Amino acid sequence: MAVGMIRQLENWVLFPRYLLPPPARPREDVPGLQSMPIESSDGVVDAWFLPALGADGHVTADDAGRRAVVIFAHGNGELIDDWPLLLEPYRWMGVSVVLPEYRGYGLSPGLPSETAIREDFVAVYDKLVARSDVDPSRIVLHGRSLGGGVVCALARVRPAAGLILESTFTSVADVARKWMIPKPLLTNQFDNESVVRGFERPILIFHGTRDRVIPYSHARRLEKVAGTARLVTYDCDHNDLPRTQKGFWTDIEAYLAETGVLRAPTARTAPTAPAPTRK
Repeated sequence: MAVGMIRQLENWVLFPRYLLPPPARPREDVPGLQSMPIESSDGVVDAWFLPALGADGHVTADDAGRRAVVIFAHGNGELIDDWPLLLEPYRWMGVSVVLPEYRGYGLSPGLPSETAIREDFVAVYDKLVARSDVDPSRIVLHGRSLGGGVVCALARVRPAAGLILESTFTSVADVARKWMIPKPLLTNQFDNESVVRGFERPILIFHGTRDRVIPYSHARRLEKVAGTARLVTYDCDHNDLPRTQKGFWTDIEAYLAETGVLRAPTARTAPTAPAPTRK
């Protein structure tokens, strides 16, 4: 009985999809948005592909017809619907963006879990590398909050040119320790620390010193165990990390250039919008 209650609590805390409003659908102000659904054991799971933009704001491709891509994993209280405009600066850099949804979120059927989400992100990754407009050697993984666990789970089984972790944790077990829940009782581990420890490329980490959801100490630990990592610190909480052009996006652009993901100067950068208020 106690084990069952702990696991139910774990699912409520990790995946509070029941608190989310119905999803909005793609808007006309998101140029080039393509549906890229995948088949899962629970049915069709949503994923969106947002191609890179040129200096004139239109979808473009480089001379080779292939672009770098960022696979973005959102927080546990968010939907892919929240992110197309917020991630548009990537597209202005000449980088395409992929937004896979979690099972049980939005219009995607099934129940979310570490295993299910990892399977779906692997399916998205494998679908991406088969596209003629994607450079498989320049796939970057970016995760926010719970999404950091998702992209680390993907990085464990698929290669990545870069890893960006935003307001994320060392592991679910470390977060659950404050509730005195033993690690063996957890069904979702999301052991980011072990992935970061073995990741062979540079890592970019963002975190707020006043984060009350995922303490700043988690970011410090991830920086410490990584082979090469840069920790960018903000005086903020969990949901108000400033996604400004001068700062957040400048740091990302520099990171992508340093890792060889960006191979040409950015032609233009779009204005940024405030971060979503969901967790």
